Amino acid sequence: MEIKKIKIEPIEGVNMICGYTHFIKTAEDLYEALVNAHSQIKFGLAFCEASEKCLVRYEGNDQQLVDLAKDYAYKIGAGHFFIIFIKNAFPINVLDRIKACPEIVRILCATANPVEILLVEDEQGKGVVGVIDGYASKGIEDAKARKERYEFLRKIGYKLGTGLEI
Repeated sequence: MEIKKIKIEPIEGVNMICGYTHFIKTAEDLYEALVNAHSQIKFGLAFCEASEKCLVRYEGNDQQLVDLAKDYAYKIGAGHFFIIFIKNAFPINVLDRIKACPEIVRILCATANPVEILLVEDEQGKGVVGVIDGYASKGIEDAKARKERYEFLRKIGYKLGTGLEI
């Protein structure tokens, strides 16, 4: 058994969420969770069925993102793995709804960074053993970086007021 990497390159304005699920109704349940979480969201999702036909099941409301999800899911091919690409929303807007789907087992990653899916394969099939999300830390934020973080969160509307007074 060896570990392989599948690289997922970010697309400007698109976030990716991936994880594990366990039932064929995942595609439809995730569709409903996403459209009910955010009115402007565009997305494509796919999951790898792990029994019987072992098909990549998919849904979405943006054909480019649906095609992207189908392609990556098929390339990864690990049983019960799901992948979602979203735009016009952030993962923070939809993660609670995704986690509330009864068949969702685990969220592995929610990001706009480049991602490497770590995959193992043997005679039975494939499994995702982890992800590499973005890059390694380069240091600890200083006062300037901290102020920039506060300002950014207020600029995009996730915090009230002017923020930290430094």
